[in-house]
Amino acid sequence: MGVFEELQERGLIAQMTDEAEIRELLNAGKATFYIGFDATADSLHVGHFMALNLMRRLQRAGNRPIALLGGGTTMVGDPSGRTDMRQMLTQEKIQQNAERFKVQMSKFIDFSDGKALMLNNADWLMKLNYIELLREVGACFSVNNMLRAECYKQRMERGLSFLEFNYMIMQSYDFYHMFQEHHCVLECGGDDQWSNILGGTELIRRKLGKNAYGMTITLLLTSEGKKMGKTQAGAVWLDPEKTTPYDFYQYWRNVDDADVIKCLKMLTDVSLEEIAELAKLQGSELNRAKELLAFELTRLVHSGEEATRAQEAARALFSSGGDLSHMPTTTLTAGDLTDGAITIVDLMMKCGLTPSKGEARRLIQQGGVEVNGARIKDSKVVYGTGDFSGEGLKIKKGKKIFHRAVIQG
Repeated sequence: MGVFEELQERGLIAQMTDEAEIRELLNAGKATFYIGFDATADSLHVGHFMALNLMRRLQRAGNRPIALLGGGTTMVGDPSGRTDMRQMLTQEKIQQNAERFKVQMSKFIDFSDGKALMLNNADWLMKLNYIELLREVGACFSVNNMLRAECYKQRMERGLSFLEFNYMIMQSYDFYHMFQEHHCVLECGGDDQWSNILGGTELIRRKLGKNAYGMTITLLLTSEGKKMGKTQAGAVWLDPEKTTPYDFYQYWRNVDDADVIKCLKMLTDVSLEEIAELAKLQGSELNRAKELLAFELTRLVHSGEEATRAQEAARALFSSGGDLSHMPTTTLTAGDLTDGAITIVDLMMKCGLTPSKGEARRLIQQGGVEVNGARIKDSKVVYGTGDFSGEGLKIKKGKKIFHRAVIQG
């Protein structure tokens, strides 16, 4: 099975321009391809991991990836999948974010010996002359066709700025530039990038009379059609300072039964044969598949050591005497207690589990808080110093968030 067939088997390919040509290029390991990453935050997240994983797979098959940092396109902001205009960032902030991306990408892609390139489109987009761009590139785009693109259609009712309207042209120019300068023949991206990718292939055809190709990755959606990689607290980040390895592990350990096999196929290196066997599991037996998913993704994103720690901490939640040392933990001091005691509401605030006392009380009233396995029914429950002895207090918020509180001493 070639790499192209494996991508298909794993359900990773959504759309492509020329299947036969793309199959031949990728299976032969001859393609230089790129994926763009706009530097809109100071860390990559799970959505980016889909793209990085694709790059990693294709590189192993001999193809050369270009990781394109969007130092220029981030100045404009991609309207795809947005209901409103993105926050405009300064050049300094964009550059800071891009530097963080570089470090994270190097964990997945081998940039040594010309095996991959890391470029920044600010190097060419920021130098463009506006009139020249309009004449040389703008003339190749039909406004009527652009307005039919899904990324623009969904914004027309709520308002689409002229700034954002230029995004497709800029992304298309990226492909055109790298096709000439780096022999890049294939652009990949999320399924929501299809219109922008087609813009690039058409620009190359019209300006150079040559063929270039596009392929999109299936968006990672739950069985209910919602984007995965989001929690109540926000995105699931690849930066351990923003989403700890333990919380990262727990996110995948708690995916719905209907999503676990799909995630194993799309996100991990677990063989398709082993996944087929795991797909036969039902009921509580599916927890084996969930543990494997969580471990493998934590290993890929963080390390084998961090994956083992997170797994041990998670298992300790359901067994006596387990190692809780890797569970997120807050250490209180005597100054955090009043007359040697603390209420459950104040404790949740100290542990960062709720943003306010009102939110803590609401969770308790709804039955969403447990301490050491016992559901809390009264927000006035108080814990004294002695209650923190041994392993401390193990707090469960909702179905998926666990935290430990201990007292210094």
